[in-house]
Amino acid sequence: MQYATSTSRIEAEEQPQVEAIGEHLLLEKRGHVAILTMNRPEKLNAMARNFWPDMREAFTRMESDPDIRAVVITGAGEKAFCAGGDIASFRELRTLLDKRSFQLDAMKTFYMVENSPLPVIAAVNGYALGGGCELTLACDIVLASDRAKFGMPEAALGLVPGYGVLRAPDIIGRQMTKMIVMAKLQIEASRALEIGLVQQVVPHDELMKTALDLAEEIARSSPIALEVGKKVINRGVESAEFDYAVEALTVLQASEDTDEGTRAFLERRAPVFRSRF
Repeated sequence: MQYATSTSRIEAEEQPQVEAIGEHLLLEKRGHVAILTMNRPEKLNAMARNFWPDMREAFTRMESDPDIRAVVITGAGEKAFCAGGDIASFRELRTLLDKRSFQLDAMKTFYMVENSPLPVIAAVNGYALGGGCELTLACDIVLASDRAKFGMPEAALGLVPGYGVLRAPDIIGRQMTKMIVMAKLQIEASRALEIGLVQQVVPHDELMKTALDLAEEIARSSPIALEVGKKVINRGVESAEFDYAVEALTVLQASEDTDEGTRAFLERRAPVFRSRF
């Protein structure tokens, strides 16, 4: 699939402007397109605790910039878009209040991406696991490298992907969501395309060019038309679902099984789960 514009024209317009947002995000402008890069390749771009407010800050800046009309989100390095949450940081959440604050932070961030007035494209260059896969669910369009892999394996930690179990059923269906979540499946880009998680798969080396071409083509449209269209398409999104999810996930994250799951992960052993509600 080819788009009308060429990245060479984007690059010719002006030199890219890059700024750091927090520790692990880079924001780059190319004409009317913003590229937001998760920049922690040594950890497969895992989401540290500061990821959530930093991502919201990045979207606040992009949405307040009248020159930006489309966003591409990707990951630094060759291996991962984002491998999910930084498991070690879960162990730092000591109290129930800490756990609820973390869940609110994550949900607010996914909700902001999903409801941004800007069209958001995920350019998935490698592993998109856990929160990384959930982030793709919050984006409007998902393009994937032929090397990409998707999964939501939180059950191995005694958790569930809170945003994922809310949004994936609308995108890939209830049963497929259950299978991926319950069996901790990792699926290839071609399978992700078949089930509707991904809209286009391209050769790895062509991913960013394809994403930027698409973003520039979208940016040529009326910004207000794009915003209204997105709102109408997303009209079924209800914030009440997030309120329920935050409370349920807070209780789950405070359970003995989550403690065992995260401890086992860090100790590189198989977890022994016992809890039932």
